[in-house]
Amino acid sequence: MRTELEQGDAGGARLDDGVGAARAGAAAGRRRADDAAPSGGVKADVQGLNFFYGSLQALKGIDLAFAANRVTAIIGPSGCGKSTLLRCFNRIHDLYPDTRYEGRIILQPSGVNIVAPETDPVEMRMRIGMVFQKPNAFPKSVFENVAFGLRLLGEPKASVGGKVERALRSAALWDEVKDRLSGSAYTLSGGQQQRLCIARALATDPEMLLFDEPTSALDPIATQKIEDLIFELKRQVTIIIVTHNMQQAARVSDRTAFMYLGELVETSETKKMFENPSEKLTEEYITGHFG
Repeated sequence: MRTELEQGDAGGARLDDGVGAARAGAAAGRRRADDAAPSGGVKADVQGLNFFYGSLQALKGIDLAFAANRVTAIIGPSGCGKSTLLRCFNRIHDLYPDTRYEGRIILQPSGVNIVAPETDPVEMRMRIGMVFQKPNAFPKSVFENVAFGLRLLGEPKASVGGKVERALRSAALWDEVKDRLSGSAYTLSGGQQQRLCIARALATDPEMLLFDEPTSALDPIATQKIEDLIFELKRQVTIIIVTHNMQQAARVSDRTAFMYLGELVETSETKKMFENPSEKLTEEYITGHFG
């Protein structure tokens, strides 16, 4: 992770002075009126979030509200802090030494501060599921992959089967694997394994789903299936997706946030972001001048 951040810093240093000036202006106007909290209810509210890998500050004063039952895309060049922000939500950073949070992420309606020291990281990982860049199916059967979180929670055996089926149906995978539940998950295609990972995350009835470049290792057909699934899933859960693919962000998200060098530059409705961004730096990135 540090290598990516270092690369991002190096890339930023190569930008011309005009883009650098735009970045400074963007930081000063971070809480513009058109960047206000989305209507329709907030599921998670990031407030003054800083994050550190040792002495390296990866996130700098992030303020960002995530609308309930909507898809928010986070875009920006490599090393800008997208994945770092995403992983704060289910406390994956806690698995590594010498990391530190400052600020708050308030999960509604419970009001719990996700990054507070007293908050149980394991509970957060159950309440906020995550799907990674590459499918990470366990060396278990299809059934046991989906049942994994349920067994950790002590779900009664009598109800595990029904919840596994429901999760596989929600992930649009049931019809493809219903006769292969006892077979190894590794016999599934890459796209099927990614949907299996989504089913595994859904099985514990999460409040949010985090997607970190979920289709970058998939072919176009599998990518379309995942994108269609994301569109359907927002009826059930609030979704955050990190992506380098501008077209994907435009297709699947309701709102988009643009980050650069650990800072939030701009956030708005996706259509507005791509057609009429408020900040020069955002326009430079979207139009491919850097990244």
